[in-house]
Amino acid sequence: MIQELFDLSGKVALVTGGTHGIGMAVGVTLAKAGAKVCVNGRSNDKLSECKKEYAKAGVDVYTINFDVTDEVAVDKGISTIEKEVGPVDILVNNAGIIKRIPILDLKVDDFKEVIDIDLVAPFIVAKRVAPKMIENRSGKIINMCSMMSVYGRNSVSAYASAKGGLKLLTANMCCEWAKYNVQINGIGPGYIATPQTAPIREGAHPFNDLVMTRTPANRWGEPEDVGNAALFLASKAADFVNGQVLYVDGGILANFGYVKGENDI
Repeated sequence: MIQELFDLSGKVALVTGGTHGIGMAVGVTLAKAGAKVCVNGRSNDKLSECKKEYAKAGVDVYTINFDVTDEVAVDKGISTIEKEVGPVDILVNNAGIIKRIPILDLKVDDFKEVIDIDLVAPFIVAKRVAPKMIENRSGKIINMCSMMSVYGRNSVSAYASAKGGLKLLTANMCCEWAKYNVQINGIGPGYIATPQTAPIREGAHPFNDLVMTRTPANRWGEPEDVGNAALFLASKAADFVNGQVLYVDGGILANFGYVKGENDI
């Protein structure tokens, strides 16, 4: 049956940085499909609030504190998950940061911090969970890429560099692990309506105007739009999808020159 393609019952999913925003939407969606969802973070307060939000959505979540950029902490954290919940069947490398600083003003340490969290951490976490997936001949890895994995924008050089690298890391993981029935894909969210983007979505903010006029769908994406894409890539329905990045962007990459009104003829 079609429903069985998207049934994640019995699967263990780890969503890094899944305490809020897109990560939480992904975690809740996977949990509603039957997965046992685990979320990590670096703040016990945020993890506590996360538990409350998942409960409001009617699902359970297992939370654990560890830093995705620390290889020793990752090994310890995932070992705990394996012991208390089970081996990770689905990994969503969602944890990330962005620093909006022009290149000439960007400190090397700030550049490296973004690269460490957005690119090196997915390598560390995936490298830790992949051996068990390979042994089991089954697994799903979803790397949270970005539209900026394919184009640049002013003041986000570190972020775009990391996401471009993550796109190619996704492809290389596929080249090495697909033969073991492990599917590794990415999601490239467009402009998503989260609490973090609320200030630039209000009123006549120039960036809101840019998004609304340049996106053919004529709206901001919702976190659930990304969650639905993650469900597809985590499910049996995507068993022959590998090494790809699914852009959930309302069409903005397909036609970045779109202007509402001019193209509606």
